[in-house]
Amino acid sequence: MTTGFHVHGPHDHELEHAAQHGDGMAGQLAVVTAILATLGAMFSYEGGATQAVASLEKNNAAIHQTEASDQWNYYQSKNTKQAIAEFAADVVPEGRRDAYRQDVKRYEEDKTKIRKEAERLEAQAKEADARSEALMHMHHRWAQATTVLQIAIALAAIALLTRRRWLEWGTLAVAAVGIAIGAVAFVAT
Repeated sequence: MTTGFHVHGPHDHELEHAAQHGDGMAGQLAVVTAILATLGAMFSYEGGATQAVASLEKNNAAIHQTEASDQWNYYQSKNTKQAIAEFAADVVPEGRRDAYRQDVKRYEEDKTKIRKEAERLEAQAKEADARSEALMHMHHRWAQATTVLQIAIALAAIALLTRRRWLEWGTLAVAAVGIAIGAVAFVAT
C-alpha cells in the first residue's frame, strides 16, 4: 500500500526547479551567445568590406604608379630628343640651326608638362597607398574583434557544459573586450 509519501533527493529537487523555472544559466548563455554571434557576423562583414576597399585602393596605387612610370618614360624620350636636337643645333650649318633650337624649346616645354603629370600621378599613388594601409589597419581591428567574440562564444559553450559560473563571467569579460575592439574599429571608420 502506498501512503503517498515521497522523499526527494537534492538532484530531484534541482531537476524539478529547472523544469518549473527554467535553467537561468542556460537561458542567459543562449541569449549572450546569440548576441555575440550577431555582433561577430557584423564585425566579420565590416572586416571583409574594409579589406576589399583596401585592396581596391592598393590596386589604384599600382595603376597610378604605372601611369607615372609611363609619363617618366615619355619624359625621358623627350629628353633624348632634346639632347639630339641640341647636338644637331651645334653641328648643322648655320641656316638650319634655328629649326633645331625651336625643337629644343618645344621639347623643354613638353618635358615640363610631362614632369608635372608624372609627379601628380606619383602623388595619387602615394595617397591611394596610404588609404590602403589605413584600411588594412581597420580590417585587422575588425578581424581581432571577430576573433575575440568567437573566443567568447566558445567560452560560453564551455561554461554551459561545465556549469561554471566563473566561466560565464569570463565569457562576458572576453565579449566586452571584443566589443570594445569593434567599437574602436567603428569609430576609426
